[in-house]
Amino acid sequence: MDAATHEVLKIRGGTPLRGRVKSPGAKNAVTKLLVASLLSDQRCTFYNVPDIGEVDVTVDLCREIGMKVDWDREGGVMQVITPELRTSYIPQRFSGSNRIPILMIGALLGRTDEDIIIPTAGGCKIGRRPVDFHIQALQKLGAVIEYRDMKKEGAYFASAYNGLHGAVIELPYPSVGATENTILAAVRARGTTVIKNAAVEPEIVDLILFLQKLGAHVTLDADRTIRIQGTRKFYEVEHTVIPDRIVSASLAMAAVSTKGRVFVEGAEHIHMITFLNRLREIGGGFEVKDKGIEFFYDGPLQGGLHLETDVHPGFMTDWQQPFVVMLTQAAGTSVIHETVYENRFGYAETLKEMGAEIELFKQCLGGGCCRFAAQNFYHSLLVRGPTPLHGKSISIPDLRAGFAYVLAALLAPEETTISGLPFLDRGYERLAEKLELLGANIERVTEMKPEEPQLRGSQQSQQRKLSHEHLDEALNEPLAATRG
Repeated sequence: MDAATHEVLKIRGGTPLRGRVKSPGAKNAVTKLLVASLLSDQRCTFYNVPDIGEVDVTVDLCREIGMKVDWDREGGVMQVITPELRTSYIPQRFSGSNRIPILMIGALLGRTDEDIIIPTAGGCKIGRRPVDFHIQALQKLGAVIEYRDMKKEGAYFASAYNGLHGAVIELPYPSVGATENTILAAVRARGTTVIKNAAVEPEIVDLILFLQKLGAHVTLDADRTIRIQGTRKFYEVEHTVIPDRIVSASLAMAAVSTKGRVFVEGAEHIHMITFLNRLREIGGGFEVKDKGIEFFYDGPLQGGLHLETDVHPGFMTDWQQPFVVMLTQAAGTSVIHETVYENRFGYAETLKEMGAEIELFKQCLGGGCCRFAAQNFYHSLLVRGPTPLHGKSISIPDLRAGFAYVLAALLAPEETTISGLPFLDRGYERLAEKLELLGANIERVTEMKPEEPQLRGSQQSQQRKLSHEHLDEALNEPLAATRG
């Protein structure tokens, strides 16, 4: 595309979605599996690989340090092998691209004697909360990690010149990213590593299953304890990526909200128990079948729900954005309490402009207090319904807000124009094409970009500052359980 153009979605809602659609491989699983394959020099074959932006970025990152990749995008099959590391330096251009670079520390510590250099934008120090769980755990395993200023942006330097050794590590919060980083480092450490208060999301279990095939000795106990016995003997692996439970739930909510009926092939019942309970609680219909789950409108939706996001097996933070949109069509007032990310309601203002009745609160509404209590974050929300939504022009600020906007557009009878599609493409494979097959009035077109006003010096400086803060958040966001 020309620099002056961009792609947008044009959606005219009001049509019930009907048909069959396949849930792709999980973004939050496949990207971590690719990093885990760097532990060995053996060939790994992955099936059910989604053709999404997040995988593209991760593949580019892994290729940079020596991975050879053969990717059949149409068939969803990828073969990778890293016979040797070409470098342990992650270039600055990957800073903020996704949350994968920080996991390179755990994956590479046991495979190289060189310094591992991971860039970060905005001069984020090690002590800052988003990465300290990772750093503290890796240091207990024997890693030396420090932050250094560089010419353009800062970077983390990590090494383990004396090798890694097993340790008992208790995470202050069951962060997925910190759990993954610790597991990856522990696979090549001497002795046994015990991780207490670990994340146990389905994507973590999928990683453990892959590592077991690779040659690692990993056990998962019922009390959030993971034990890893260090190893240096590895094997070739074939592994099928689990379906994406976020995409499955997104399509489910689109079916129910538009008063339609959609069979989501590959939707895993065991991964969606909490979501299904909440869906049925407001009157949404579903039927679990042999190869997936069928979701359907089963009469007027009833609100009056109190929903609190939490680590698995709780309600996923990535489910709550479209769930709020669905609740705008349910009778009554519902309460959402976000306990995983402190700033996850940025999308609410746009929904209000589309007609939603939403109020934000800094207090913990309902249930107990969470770790964001009295910290001045808007992390509770009231939504009233049913309310009609109307179309408008929208720019997507992040991936999950992006689907919430798409769902709102599917409910609005007027045309909605949605820009910022690269955010959506990170996690949703050919979304417009799939929704169109389900009957949605949607098209993806190229338009001229609106002209941006010229900024004066102080404004330009502030914009650069905000841009760096955004990149830093993208790299280091994992306070959360789902991405950790």
